Amino acid sequence: MLPEYIFFTGVPGSRWSAVAQDIKSSGDYDCTDRADHRVYTHESTGEGVNNFSGHCDSYFGTGMEFDCNLDKSNLDAPFSGQGTKLLMSHEWPYYFNEIIELYPDAWIQLVYRDTFKCFDWWKLCGGWDISYPNYDWYVDDTGMRREIKEQSKLMIDLANKHKLLWSKVPYHSDIYTATYRP
Repeated sequence: MLPEYIFFTGVPGSRWSAVAQDIKSSGDYDCTDRADHRVYTHESTGEGVNNFSGHCDSYFGTGMEFDCNLDKSNLDAPFSGQGTKLLMSHEWPYYFNEIIELYPDAWIQLVYRDTFKCFDWWKLCGGWDISYPNYDWYVDDTGMRREIKEQSKLMIDLANKHKLLWSKVPYHSDIYTATYRP
């Protein structure tokens, strides 16, 4: 049985939004956070990027529509339906200990991809011109690379600490997921 909350995280460019869209298509998840103002469609570049709705769900984080405040009212704010809430943030790795303490029944799902590939994919899909979500917190390319590396390290640390098993995403040869379940 799925928990009320799954804290879902991946770094920019990890293609975690595509993985989330696939997960949420099962019917077990509350998708009421989807809204037109949250849609960002990747432009076709001829380099493996096509016109695909890369973003369509609510995002939590610094400068985002919803911050990383772990108060239940903040976490519930973008939703109005039933089912498990997939709470998406690049910044959850900075809050792993608090999440586990405050929400002992919640899961934490990690999406991992090589950091160089993440940065390159993020740039290819629009980089600083992506309209949703807001990436201003990362400041510039140097800040983005630094945070991709740090967030990835924190995800790997959590996986190692709890002996999580990584699974390859079947439709992407270079993306892996692991899930912390209490």
